[in-house]
Amino acid sequence: MRSARVWKRLLGVEHIVVEEVVFDEEADAVVAMVRPTRSRRRRCAVCQRRCSGYDQGEGRRRWRGLDLGVVRVFLEADAPRVRCPAHGVVVAAVPWARHGAWFTRAFEDTAAWLAVHTSRVAVAELLRVAWRTVGRMVTRVAQEAGQDIDRLEGLRRIGIDEISHRKGHRYLTVVVDHDTGRLVWAAPGHDEQTLERFFDALGNDRASQLTHVSADAAAWIANTVARRCPAAVLCLDPFHIVRWATDALDEVRRQTWNAARRDGQPALARELKGARFALWKNPEHLTGRQRGKLARVAQVNQHLYKAYLLKEELRLVFKLKGARAVALLDAWLSWARRCRIPAFVKLARSVTDHRAGIQATLLHGLSNGLVESVNTKLRLLTRIAFGFRSPDALIGLAMLALGGLCPPLPGRA
Repeated sequence: MRSARVWKRLLGVEHIVVEEVVFDEEADAVVAMVRPTRSRRRRCAVCQRRCSGYDQGEGRRRWRGLDLGVVRVFLEADAPRVRCPAHGVVVAAVPWARHGAWFTRAFEDTAAWLAVHTSRVAVAELLRVAWRTVGRMVTRVAQEAGQDIDRLEGLRRIGIDEISHRKGHRYLTVVVDHDTGRLVWAAPGHDEQTLERFFDALGNDRASQLTHVSADAAAWIANTVARRCPAAVLCLDPFHIVRWATDALDEVRRQTWNAARRDGQPALARELKGARFALWKNPEHLTGRQRGKLARVAQVNQHLYKAYLLKEELRLVFKLKGARAVALLDAWLSWARRCRIPAFVKLARSVTDHRAGIQATLLHGLSNGLVESVNTKLRLLTRIAFGFRSPDALIGLAMLALGGLCPPLPGRA
């Protein structure tokens, strides 16, 4: 085998001519002098169109490659510029690197794979690059992979939610495909304008093919869905509705405890102290001590125990399916409206306002559970991605890990 072919295999690149390989003592690195093959010269780095030459640019430059053993490797070549009819004057494309990168494709693919599968400290230490540099590589790899795949094709049932990714109310809006379980779209922000960008990318024809959309009760989601895909059934997530009931119950608990202290009933206040988790938890998860505490609440304060029963019956509504669940929801609304507990009377009004979405959930059995699962994985990625300057790098990492875009390691296709 000729040495040039050996070096092409070692460097992990194709469509190049290896002119010379030297060891740079000053940089303590192996440097391969290369040039593109004739068919890959004078192409626009953005669209790959063959273009006329413009000038020699800034001369020769180097791209970092994967290490050979413990020694760093660089590819060195001329970097002329071409004039593209669509993109103007740009640096000519090279077959071993992406546009705007100072690293080879093999290096960036390795960095992206490691960023998905291991910690940020390990990635930066193993590759000997800054973590923010890894973020830029992840963004480029994800953008290129997304160009070859139409992630929005064939969507029928989607889930929409938002997730906080930084302090200061920095949010991402995420869209998940219920049928594949994959993240298909994400963007900074959590408002109608942000969600409009998703529907603009989807297009009116494909938006009309959506059959179900799951979400929480956020008005910005409901308004946009009603405007852009009115034929789709909006299903409200049961977890958020039951959380409303839990919040209402906790409000009643605090009011009851404060009233007992204010009215000089220290014994009742002591009985109610520590009942928070007994009231919050599902009955099947209660410990023996918590069951005793709940039984004591039923004895000493019927008002608070009635609030607990209201919360549990609403939770039972979502355990049932179909017409039985709808009938139980009607019965719960009737009870909550006349229970004389202000927090639950208010809750009954909120449930009535969102009744169509809740009923759709009961009849179609679609929730945001899958989206919440994706959000949990996104929170882990957010911790891994700590230090990325822009949300684009986090979105790129999320698309690689949760959107099916992660490249294989070089040489392991």
